[in-house]
Parts: sequence; structure tokens; C-alpha cells
Amino acid sequence: MTAPQTTGPRVTRRRVRTRANLLDAAFAVFAAKGFGRVSIEEVCEAAGYSRGAFYSNFASLDELFFALYRERADLIARQVADALAGDGPDLDVPASVDRVTEVLLLDLDWLLVKTDFLVHAARDPDVARTLLDHRARLRGAIADRLARARGHTPLPAVLGDTDSAAYAVVAAYDGVTTQLLLDKDVARARAWLKQLLTALLTDGSAHPE
Repeated sequence: MTAPQTTGPRVTRRRVRTRANLLDAAFAVFAAKGFGRVSIEEVCEAAGYSRGAFYSNFASLDELFFALYRERADLIARQVADALAGDGPDLDVPASVDRVTEVLLLDLDWLLVKTDFLVHAARDPDVARTLLDHRARLRGAIADRLARARGHTPLPAVLGDTDSAAYAVVAAYDGVTTQLLLDKDVARARAWLKQLLTALLTDGSAHPE
């Protein structure tokens, strides 16, 4: 009788672990040296793997970056969802913004890596389109939450529809995190983000304390 195959699950777990280790090592190297200044060999060396291990998981450093991007985007989505979990259809904007900005990921190393990659994408139309797709999904998630609340909590007319409001929210986040990259003041960034989002999403009658 043929013995049962037991290598499949082990290989799967090993591959998942290898991929995770490559992502962790790449993030550390990108943060230290800057995306665009790091080779696949350097990522492999930092992770302790061969080029073969890299190419069995990623076709390029661009693909690896987008895997990191999805991880961070999923983390932010979970943070926002958890912060808003207690909300019903009504959206108490100041209270919701307060909860979201208290927990939102503002990691300086990630912001630095993401900014490096943005410059890289700006010079490569194919990469830029992929990055735009990822950003569009983030805006879509924000627009969906605003749309579900809109029937109960009106948005300022100047924002137009929920898609425009989502653009404004992402733009506010981008502006605050650009300043954060320079002054490294996370507490101030959270305070500014809270003020900007509250001002954007209300008629001006609600002011954060």
C-alpha cells in the first residue's frame, strides 16, 4: 500500500514562512537604504535565502513591494473597521475620526519606503497604473463607508459625492504623512489629521477639542 503523502503541507508552510521572511527582510532593507537602491541579492542576503527562493515567491522587487503594500493596506482597513465597529448607520464624524486617528498606522519606516516607491512609480507608467489601482481600492473602501452613512449623516455639499469625499480624505492623509516624514512628530500628525478630517467631513460646526 502506498504511504500517504505528508510533504505537501510542510512545503506549503515552509513557502509561507519563506515569503514572510523575505517580506520582513525587504522592508528592513528598503527602510535602511531606500527602494531603488536595493538589489534582489541584498534582500536575499538579509533574509538568508537564495535568489531561487526569491523568484519562487516574487517575479520582481516591484511585486514584492505590492505584497508589502497589501499587508499595510489590510492592516489599516482592519484598524479603521475596528475603530468604527460600534457605529450604527449614523456616523458621529468627530467621534469616529477621533477613534480612527488614535489607532491609524503612522509608521515612519513604512511611509519612507512608500514615498521612495512613489518616486519609482512616477517614472514607470506600468508600475504607476498598478499603484493607482491599489490606491483606488483604498478610496473605494472609504467611499463605501461614507455612502452607508450618508443617508443618516450628510456630508458637506462642497465635497460633492462620496467618491470626491474619499479623494479628500486620502489627500489629507497624504499631506499629513508628508509633513510627518520631515518633522518625525507622530503625536502632532495624529492631531492634525484629526482636525483636517473633522473639518472636511462636517459643515464646520463640529470642532475637535
